[in-house]
Amino acid sequence: MAVKVLVVDDSGFFRRRVTEILSSDPNIQVVGTATNGREAIDQVLALKPDVITMDYEMPMMDGITAVRQIMQRCPTPVLMFSSLTHEGARVTLDALDAGAVDYLPKNFEDISRNPDKVKQLLCEKVHTVSRSNRRYGTFSSSASAAPTSSRGAGLTMATPAAHGSSGAASAPAAPARSAAPKRKAYKLVAIGTSTGGPVALQRVLTQLPASFPAPIVLIQHMPAAFTKAFADRLDKLCRIRVKEAEDGDVLRPGLALLAPGGKQMMIDSRGTVRILPGDDRLNYKPCVDVTFGSAAKSFHGKVLAVVLTGMGADGREGARLLKQSGSQVWAQDEASCVIYGMPMAVIKANLSDAVYDLDDIGRNLAEACI
Repeated sequence: MAVKVLVVDDSGFFRRRVTEILSSDPNIQVVGTATNGREAIDQVLALKPDVITMDYEMPMMDGITAVRQIMQRCPTPVLMFSSLTHEGARVTLDALDAGAVDYLPKNFEDISRNPDKVKQLLCEKVHTVSRSNRRYGTFSSSASAAPTSSRGAGLTMATPAAHGSSGAASAPAAPARSAAPKRKAYKLVAIGTSTGGPVALQRVLTQLPASFPAPIVLIQHMPAAFTKAFADRLDKLCRIRVKEAEDGDVLRPGLALLAPGGKQMMIDSRGTVRILPGDDRLNYKPCVDVTFGSAAKSFHGKVLAVVLTGMGADGREGARLLKQSGSQVWAQDEASCVIYGMPMAVIKANLSDAVYDLDDIGRNLAEACI
């Protein structure tokens, strides 16, 4: 059955081009278009699409406000279009907080120069987003307060949106919970994630105390223009410190270093971070496998790795190296993933020591690390 898509953008040119691209896929059906957020809400309620593509800057009602209201009234997976700028990063992160599942750069030049590449990427994203689990991908404004940072404002996070008969997929059954973690003096906590990761990392890291005893490295699939804005955002929300990693940074307890987009991050045995150019032979920049592999080599048996929501299998081979060196690997459970790809790859390969619900991971990290 074809994926039903609603295209929302105030640019007539962009609406037409997106519609043409999506309609070229026989498994995608564009069921409607809208020129602003208010029209989008009306169309969602009337057409019940499986996926919405959404621009941010529109008259009458912007994309973030529209996403937030759609998630409250008729939860539906949203793919945001964003610019590759610092402001575009901020807006995109706000949209993900509001409930959007994923994003794509909005680049008119790419549409003209690389139509086949744009078609493949956009159609793949729509199919992926259509399979997302909205239980943990959407939030409403009736939020319960998250921990308040001693260095910035607290983040108001909401309980997962309720499902209705609006086409929102029901959550998978939760597997049996893993036992409480054993306490250990880890030299490093390494967390890898992709689609759904910004919100997932926010949930995990805001649960950690300022006195968290282990250094942390974060690998999030994200464009180069976004990672500094994301690190700054996490730093304001968390009790621990968070920064975009730079070459020569030293691992420190209570400090989380986020791999810069477009680069690869490795750690040597002295606890020094090395930022290397992105390798065109690798699909992901940054790549979870690369960072996990270097951690396995540098800190035998002293790493606690966590694989969160994301499409694909990045992290599986790095987890294998970590397990061979005696380290621990945790995976997020299916029911709490936006996209159950990366954690599933680790679990199916029998590489996970524990499987936890997203909301249990931060608390368990705080209990496990001494």
